[in-house]
Amino acid sequence: MAVLLGLLTYPGNAHAAPPACVPPVASTTQPGYLVADPACDPDGTPFVPVAGSTVYTGILNGAAYRLERPARWNGELVVFAHGYRGTGTTVFVSSPSLRAHYLARGFAWAASSYQTNGYDVGQGVRDSYALIDLFKSRTGHRPKDVYMAGESMGGHITAVAIEHYPRTFVGAMPVCGVLGDAELFDYFLDANLTAAALTGVPVPFPADPAAYEGLVRQELPRLDGRWADVVEQRSGGTRPGFDQAFAFWSALPSIPPLTTVPFLFGLYPGLTGGTAGIAKGNVTSNRFTLYQEDANPWLSRDELRLNRDVLRVDRTDVPSRGLDGIPKVDGRPPVPTLSMHTVGDLFVPISMEQVYAQRARANGRSGLFVSRAIRALGHCEFTQPELQAGFDDLVKWVRTGHKPGGDAILDRRTVADPRFGCRYTLSDRPNFGAACPSHAA
Repeated sequence: MAVLLGLLTYPGNAHAAPPACVPPVASTTQPGYLVADPACDPDGTPFVPVAGSTVYTGILNGAAYRLERPARWNGELVVFAHGYRGTGTTVFVSSPSLRAHYLARGFAWAASSYQTNGYDVGQGVRDSYALIDLFKSRTGHRPKDVYMAGESMGGHITAVAIEHYPRTFVGAMPVCGVLGDAELFDYFLDANLTAAALTGVPVPFPADPAAYEGLVRQELPRLDGRWADVVEQRSGGTRPGFDQAFAFWSALPSIPPLTTVPFLFGLYPGLTGGTAGIAKGNVTSNRFTLYQEDANPWLSRDELRLNRDVLRVDRTDVPSRGLDGIPKVDGRPPVPTLSMHTVGDLFVPISMEQVYAQRARANGRSGLFVSRAIRALGHCEFTQPELQAGFDDLVKWVRTGHKPGGDAILDRRTVADPRFGCRYTLSDRPNFGAACPSHAA
């Protein structure tokens, strides 16, 4: 039975102040978890509705939620799925970056904290899907159309949700998403094992993060440009902005617990099975991976040596067909799906888009998938106009049936072209490199 707590409804107007924040409460479903006040933002300040809108907040089955409906509601709802938040034991709800745009266009939106943190995609799908019935029960109205959207891990949640509930949604917009499911962890594995092979430093599998830090210290002085070349090919292929992206990500500290090593070396989930305890076994593998340093299909002597020397790992578990473990993304979008990805992202690389596009093509679903490349280096580094244009084009596609434009991300020549990503990048990022011709003064 659903447990509904902390019901709060308040209108957005100058005469009704949002309620004061209260301390987190114990989860009713997840022992050891706390649920933060859904009427407050993560920084502890009260959430302020847009003028004229009505906000509904509460806790459902151990997950905080927030719903917002504009005064002139068009009858449609966007369910938003947030990204990975580490492995802490406090869950909190946050608003989508397109919140104001949704409301201005007449859309209501709904978001969940999920009951758990970690890479728990299945829980994210369940808690996000529950928002649809919750919206009806709280507002008294069932939405006529529902869109699914998410970022990063939320992109994985979005891709799984539309396949798991194919008749529920009319459109989907995953951005910077893990659309290749466990292949993201294969990429983490590849980045670390190729560095080990190129430097001659023996790295075991699985690796203990504490011991691995010392091995990284041995690798760093021995690495040269060959490793960057391998990472480029494994993260999406030859493309503009990669040199800047590699320098950008190499200068960043990695994720806990390896915060004292460069970013790519701290992606230790690839060396520990990749699942942070979510799957029953190791879902990563490089058994049949062919490592290359350029786009030439013929292997050089150095590439042959690398493929000979690299440690090979085989999986003991596979992506789940259900909502447990690491849920599989089949690449069978049942509805129009428009995705966006930054060209220089080396955390969740643009190769995730390519994996999804390949699967969609193999399944005869290319007509329902559009991918757009944005010339930026950061993870989920989109401007509001870029996101708004993507959402507006998705809505138009759903309503008219006319498929919008995208980038040919499976065409190597297109991806390698110096102008790749210019079409949908609406403002140049100075750190990316050369500006797009159409943006020149």
